[in-house]
Amino acid sequence: MFQEESYNKHGEWYNTHFPTEESKKAFFQKFRDADQNTINNWLQKILFSCIDPLLGTAGISWLTVGDAYGLDAHYIHTNNPSHTAHASDLNSDFLEVASKEGFVSSFSAENAEKLSFENNTFDYVLCKESYHHFPRPYMAVYEMLRVAKKGVVIIEPQDPISKMPVLLFITNILAAIGDKMVGKVWKNRFSYEPVGNFVYKVSEREFEKLAAGINLPFVAFKRINPNFYFKGAETEKATEDNAQFRKLKFKKKIVDTMVKLGIICSQAVGTIIYKEMPTAAEILQLEAAGFHTVRVPANPYL
Repeated sequence: MFQEESYNKHGEWYNTHFPTEESKKAFFQKFRDADQNTINNWLQKILFSCIDPLLGTAGISWLTVGDAYGLDAHYIHTNNPSHTAHASDLNSDFLEVASKEGFVSSFSAENAEKLSFENNTFDYVLCKESYHHFPRPYMAVYEMLRVAKKGVVIIEPQDPISKMPVLLFITNILAAIGDKMVGKVWKNRFSYEPVGNFVYKVSEREFEKLAAGINLPFVAFKRINPNFYFKGAETEKATEDNAQFRKLKFKKKIVDTMVKLGIICSQAVGTIIYKEMPTAAEILQLEAAGFHTVRVPANPYL
């Protein structure tokens, strides 16, 4: 079936680009030597802001899924050394080098649809910028929820259609004329990446329904706009004396304002699906960090 072909392609993707252990080591050396105050790191911190409120509590255990380089696990442990983070990806060749280079402390090769861990093994599972690669993403999220004790964090591009009524109205009118007309307005309705996956964008409503369907109590969403990457961002300084960085910040401010006014939806959304109800203090902490929180009503028939 296609999912097997998809996972095989994804499993070999990084070995195609970094075929030897030396080339993998060179990647980590480049990362280690780079000035950490770069535009790329600045953009990554926008994504990681979705887990920052969870890093304040001591002694939390994490599983990172689709963490090819181990950089997500590295961020977690670096920002709170009391947290443990087990890194995983389809192919663990890169993670083995990451372990030797001291970026991760534990790792394994894992298929997100069939994780090898027992129920409730980790407090949280983080899936950052990988969910949209999965050929059967719902199977993956149910597996992540199975091995998580507290919740699952998914950080992904947002599907604009559910958050932009005008776009939905226009596409419905055009669809009545003919499906080809829809594609002229909704350019990335069907978008694919070079590795061979359909880009499975997410929506807040999708995760609300998922939580309600399996009787989970709470979801939280953070709307973010991190999609300003450009080639060379890994070396460009994120400082005010850099004209390119100032221009990027100006563009982001415009997008942030349009999102706040409801003119457009955010580029991405960080979602936390809770398996157990967070405390009142934890909810306040999430809201202070910019999260929109949703208490899922209890099923009255249970």
